[in-house]
Amino acid sequence: MNKSPKPTPTGSLSASVLLSPADLYPLLECRHCDPHRILGVRSHHEGGTIARIFYPGASSVNLSFSSGEKLPLTKVHADGLFEAESVNEIPSDPIAYMIEVTLADGSSIHFRDAYAFAPMLGELDLYLLGQGEHLEAYKILGAHPRSILGIPGTSFAVWAPNAQRVSVVGDFNAWDGRRNMMRRLGGSGIWEIFIPGVAEGEHYKFEIRGPHGEVFLKTDPYGFFAQHDLRTACMVTDLGRFSWSDQNWMQRRALRNAYAEPMSVYEVHLGSWRRRPEEKDRPLSYLELSVELVTYVKEMGFTHVELLPVMEHPFDGSWGYQVVNFFAPSSRFGSPDEFRHLIDALHRAGIGVILDWVPGHFPKDAHGLARFDGTALYEHEDPRLGEHRDWGTLIFNYGRNEVRNFLIANALFWLDQYHIDGLRVDAVASMLYLDYSREAGEWIPNRFGGRENLEAIEFLKAFNTACYARHPGVITIAEESTAWPGVSKPVYDGGLGFGFKWNMGWMNDSLRYIARPPIYRKHHQGDITFSMLYAYHEHFVLVLSHDEVVHGKGSLLNKMPGDDWQKAANLRMFLSWMWTHPGKKLLFQGCEIGQWREWDHSHSLDWHLLEHQPHAGLQRLVRRLNEIYREETALSLLDDSPEGFEWVDFHDAENTVWSFLRKTPAGAGNDLLVVVNATPVVRHKYRVGVPCAGTYEQILNSDAEVFGGSGCVHIANIESTEIGAHGKDHSITIDLPPLAVLILRVP
Repeated sequence: MNKSPKPTPTGSLSASVLLSPADLYPLLECRHCDPHRILGVRSHHEGGTIARIFYPGASSVNLSFSSGEKLPLTKVHADGLFEAESVNEIPSDPIAYMIEVTLADGSSIHFRDAYAFAPMLGELDLYLLGQGEHLEAYKILGAHPRSILGIPGTSFAVWAPNAQRVSVVGDFNAWDGRRNMMRRLGGSGIWEIFIPGVAEGEHYKFEIRGPHGEVFLKTDPYGFFAQHDLRTACMVTDLGRFSWSDQNWMQRRALRNAYAEPMSVYEVHLGSWRRRPEEKDRPLSYLELSVELVTYVKEMGFTHVELLPVMEHPFDGSWGYQVVNFFAPSSRFGSPDEFRHLIDALHRAGIGVILDWVPGHFPKDAHGLARFDGTALYEHEDPRLGEHRDWGTLIFNYGRNEVRNFLIANALFWLDQYHIDGLRVDAVASMLYLDYSREAGEWIPNRFGGRENLEAIEFLKAFNTACYARHPGVITIAEESTAWPGVSKPVYDGGLGFGFKWNMGWMNDSLRYIARPPIYRKHHQGDITFSMLYAYHEHFVLVLSHDEVVHGKGSLLNKMPGDDWQKAANLRMFLSWMWTHPGKKLLFQGCEIGQWREWDHSHSLDWHLLEHQPHAGLQRLVRRLNEIYREETALSLLDDSPEGFEWVDFHDAENTVWSFLRKTPAGAGNDLLVVVNATPVVRHKYRVGVPCAGTYEQILNSDAEVFGGSGCVHIANIESTEIGAHGKDHSITIDLPPLAVLILRVP
């Protein structure tokens, strides 16, 4: 600065003649949409420059320049507006000056001017956001620590098109919405500001003045880390430091064919899998899980874990399905990088990670997305389109570009920033149908008069297309309970584009069958065989999920009929049948140890049950099933093809026995013969047709003593005979153990 600026204070304690009423009153009333235009150091319309600082509560304000000179500003309004005018140029470079504020108590603070920085978002960013095509929106919206011109701070950006004013508030400005008002970038509805000095770990929210003047606090929709309790603030977080060690996994994943490989999924709720009773029954942290959960899943032989939603949610009882912070892993268990450490550890152990993802609805929590800027922004205004009354939640407006962009960018965020291998989309049926769980008159037909949610359908197609295009090797899975056609069919072929669909039909039919006392099962053999009529209509995952062991449904073990021994035997038989049936597998935590209690999200699994043989045996059986599943290509290579399955006999309802072959292409491995006896009696010298002559080797007997079974039938190798049966030229005779599955390797 060549000459010291000579401020010429004008105005009074009631008004500033240097600021027009059109700017002054919106500023003082905290409803100005472009404070950067009038605050900081700016050129004056009559020549020269003016420095203007708005700091309520200050008794004096100076600009302190790098040259050592100071420019005192004059208080021109009692509400905290300070100005200094000069005919000379006042340096406006952000690094040229600091602001010194003296408060009424005599204390002083020094800081950089947030209004000295240009916008962080460019025209292309704004255009893509408006079109709903900014697939990396999480890189520009939200809070991002960075340095500009060597000055550290955090840039903030948020979409709130109907707000009169948006401010960033936090510990760094005493939660005062007058201090860091943001600017609106044209007609985009995006508000942004860079605040020097705001560091990682700072708590913040957005204070929004709605279209009718109401003022409220909101979470950051793109926040990377958030509190989960009543405080509900976000925390400034840098996601750029973590060093991944899963490169080998990621490279191999991109080359995999998920349809032809084993996929055995262990479904986990992190808050209840295992707890520390000696420490007030707290759940394990991400770091503890990266050792204990990883070790357990690897020992059990599962290929994947599926985590109930880890995105931040205030209400524990929602199990994570009422998400408020879609971009933040729950702080209940640690930091974002600690969650990454868990994923990295799973990958290094050869275990894939699937996240439950909830784009179908969101809760009404006051600090969340509901009426975010004072209007129905993410949801529909009309409750006939915008509300799930059964769940007390709101439905996303999939027809709005920015909302679609938010959701698709969120999906890609987890795949990109957290190396997630798959997303299981919750409640797809509720998205597809406008009349889902609604009576006549409670829903609005689409433009063609139908019940299909056309905007949701297009969103799901766009979501799946983006995921598979940008992240080769990932999978998407639909929890869809209706007969909607082509759920797992590619978009280019007329489908929704999911990789897999949960097989809810198999689950319902099988559970209904297995719950019947064995004496009645012969009348319901069709419940078992029916699933093969549609087994190849979709790419299916067979599921025994958390939904089946809550809300009074009882545990999986308690669904089984009979005394304790028969319950355990039925469950062993049922799981063995599941593992040999076409389709990928998913089993909820605790089902593998035969938990008696139905699942409670607030308590640990009953690991002490493993001290008893029936439970330890069941666990050994699941481990062995996973081992066979990985080793025998017949159970996976043609999993989604009719050529991979052949009934031997499903007509013997009187004995309640059925048998089938799991097959491989020539030279790819041995076929397997599976025989199921669903009654608690031994079937002596039972004849089964076989595809060829030779020695049939037993590789599983679910009734073996090691699994907690009776061990009453001991089978080694079985030689076939040239006696025809079940349309085959050869057969074997075998004693079938009670309530058991036999798996034999075909020579």
